[in-house]
Amino acid sequence: MTAAKELPGDDGLRERLRSHLFRLALNDLDERIDPYLDAATRNRPSYLQLLETVLGDAASRKREQRIEYRFAKSGLRLRKTLAAFDWDFQPKLDRAVVEDLATFGFVERHEDILFTGKSGTGKSHLLQALVLKACEKEITVRYARGADLLDDLHAGLADGTYQQRLKGWCRPALLVIDDVGLGQVKKRDDEPTAAHTLFNLLDRRHTRCSTAVTSNIKLSAWGKYLGDATLAAAILDRLVMNAVRLDIDGPSYRQHVARQRSKAPDSPDPDPLDT
Repeated sequence: MTAAKELPGDDGLRERLRSHLFRLALNDLDERIDPYLDAATRNRPSYLQLLETVLGDAASRKREQRIEYRFAKSGLRLRKTLAAFDWDFQPKLDRAVVEDLATFGFVERHEDILFTGKSGTGKSHLLQALVLKACEKEITVRYARGADLLDDLHAGLADGTYQQRLKGWCRPALLVIDDVGLGQVKKRDDEPTAAHTLFNLLDRRHTRCSTAVTSNIKLSAWGKYLGDATLAAAILDRLVMNAVRLDIDGPSYRQHVARQRSKAPDSPDPDPLDT
């Protein structure tokens, strides 16, 4: 950047200010200091107004950077939003309950979420939108599909990092486990069942932080899917104890999109709801 022309009375203040910003690692502010000072010379705001403008802009940029960092670390790839959800397509869904969840009072109370329903009814869209909103509110959050989370923990059994990985999944204030019931889970005689692995995780999180789960299968089928009916019952016992439960009883949005495409194959695809 070309150095700004020193104004009368500066007496090298700009360079000393740059030196201070460098030592404080405020590099973004350093890049903008000349426009700030030039505007102050023209408009002559009060000292407090100038300080609030400079620090307010710097704080906003820091916040945006933290949000992007949290999103990158969350495990979520798509940026789903509640605004993009087609509420009219699922008229039986209680919108007020979902919008209340977006205030994250349930996280403060260490409550859980359990969304059930057929594939394509919008369960994943809603929870992914909550993950994005949690990042914006600077809440620590992680997202994973159920089968992928279990694969990660099982990999830890193989390489000796199980406890480290388990602590990592226990750490966030909000953990979203999507699509329990979809995808293969490991069922080897020489390894703990998926139910055992998931129980260890949810038992540690129970009443200490919040876990949100979506499932496409009936809760009564969890035992067969996870490989242990007794532990699956214990998992659900902990989940439902303090959970906000929603069963989305409605049509599949993806099937609706497919029907629309078959009628008008040249029309652009709408953004489908996830499961």
